[in-house]
Amino acid sequence: MTPASTLTYHPGSRSSAEQASSMDPQLTKSQQKTICSQLGRVKLQLLYKASIHGFTGAAFHQRCDTRGPTVSVGYNASGFVFGGYTKQPFSQSGQYVNDDQAFLFTFNGEKLLKYPVTGPANAVRMIGNSGPYFGEALVLVNGSQPVVYTCPGNYYNFNAAEMHGNNLNLTECEVYHVEEIPEFEKPWRPVVWENETRTELMESIKSYKPTVSSVSQIRVLLIGPVGAGKSSFFNSINSVFRGHVTSQAISGSSTTSLTTQFRTYSVKAGRGGKPLPLILCDTMGLEEGTGAGLDVDDVISILKGHLPNRYQFNPSAPLHSESHGYCGTPGVKDKIHCVAYVIDACKVSIMPTKLEEKLEAIRRKVNLMGVPQLVLMTKVDEACPFVPQDIRNVYMSGYIKEMMQEVSTRLGVPLSCVVPVKNYSEELELDPNCDILLLSAVQQMLRFADNYFDEISDQLSNTEAREQ
Repeated sequence: MTPASTLTYHPGSRSSAEQASSMDPQLTKSQQKTICSQLGRVKLQLLYKASIHGFTGAAFHQRCDTRGPTVSVGYNASGFVFGGYTKQPFSQSGQYVNDDQAFLFTFNGEKLLKYPVTGPANAVRMIGNSGPYFGEALVLVNGSQPVVYTCPGNYYNFNAAEMHGNNLNLTECEVYHVEEIPEFEKPWRPVVWENETRTELMESIKSYKPTVSSVSQIRVLLIGPVGAGKSSFFNSINSVFRGHVTSQAISGSSTTSLTTQFRTYSVKAGRGGKPLPLILCDTMGLEEGTGAGLDVDDVISILKGHLPNRYQFNPSAPLHSESHGYCGTPGVKDKIHCVAYVIDACKVSIMPTKLEEKLEAIRRKVNLMGVPQLVLMTKVDEACPFVPQDIRNVYMSGYIKEMMQEVSTRLGVPLSCVVPVKNYSEELELDPNCDILLLSAVQQMLRFADNYFDEISDQLSNTEAREQ
């Protein structure tokens, strides 16, 4: 094979410490997660980086032989990110190997374009003086040079201009080992899955009393992206205490928020029962764009207790003191006592940057106001195939734990403040184990509200002491 162009690579004389410090993936977290989403409950471990180990077949094989399955990625100066996946371990046998799951890919922005193998018997070839060698269609580090060989139609069909823009000079080549995320032998967060647990949680919530006498119900603000499940969470809690699945709050699937008003929902202990000591405050969904979705300034007004129930959100014009229904002198009972961020477990890894920045801006404001915060991670049954088999597997799933750790890092909250839940969405009957997860989340909200009231009491005590 003769590549379109050749470029000589000089590895230089960097020390091993310098090389180790540069061994960071060029593939972004979002790109890694997008690839992993094609492969199951897996993560990527970087094995080979050509700019460090050398643009040679020998360096590639030294690092990657026998390490399957793998994802190989090429980068060029035109900004293209492309490569291939194979479940077969690399070797230097010179033979073709069969792989019916192999595919080539390229990124179009954040979107992955995938080209499945058309000739499985010739999916990958094991050549000693080259890097990853997919059929006769795509070779990265061809002939121990930092170049690409490409020939669409030879066991893979793709458009070369779409794949790499016809720029055959490599600026980088990486190979990642695809590692399965194992399930735990025992739950990493213990839960007693018994009907008695469900009953005890319900009774504990019913009998809760805020420590501040002027407050009869704690107010929890639900904040999250469109479609994450804020309204569904209220419906699910309401269902648990009603004894059957209900749907009071508007919920469903949409690209824009179905909630357009600020709503405060009080949950009742059964049909015609007394209100629970809990009010869930539902908001318009967060959206990426400026002037769309919930406005950060409206969040501040809600936290301070200025927003009236059924206030109609206007993303382009936040609430001001002259607005109809504005509460000018809110008491402690009108303020928010806990904030719960509602995050879809399926979308943690592909959360858009602008949305993450909005959440960060809100989190900073909430921190300044001293309001406790937790994260409800919804749709755990959709994120991990191990969980819908039995919801009790949620704390035995390595994948769910990784998602919880990631959302903890992204939102800047401790892992102990991340609570997985499954809302009722398609079910007609209640599941006691789902109820336990939902009720445990409410219990955490009550505990966090207690922390808020403790701070209020301390502040009042300090003020009184200074006045004396």
